[in-house]
Amino acid sequence: MSGQTKYDEHAHLVEKMAEVLGVDLEEEAMAGRWTPEDMQDTVSRCLGCTEPSQCKGWLGSHDTGTDETPGFCRNKDLLEAMRARLVSA
Repeated sequence: MSGQTKYDEHAHLVEKMAEVLGVDLEEEAMAGRWTPEDMQDTVSRCLGCTEPSQCKGWLGSHDTGTDETPGFCRNKDLLEAMRARLVSA
């Protein structure tokens, strides 16, 4: 057993989803636009997803990047807003 918790699994999915959108969550945190509480809230929404395997499959087929989050993502609006801010900067 890897020792990975369900929370850790979903935290990784959030980070990977941000990454394929071109959003660097560490950079956002250093700039003060992303707090530990934001991460907890985002992972909590992700934990409510009933199909994390669908997310993993989608991420695997978009590992070179994309500019749109899948419709089933519970953090779609948040992540796309972050990406839009970066693109317009």
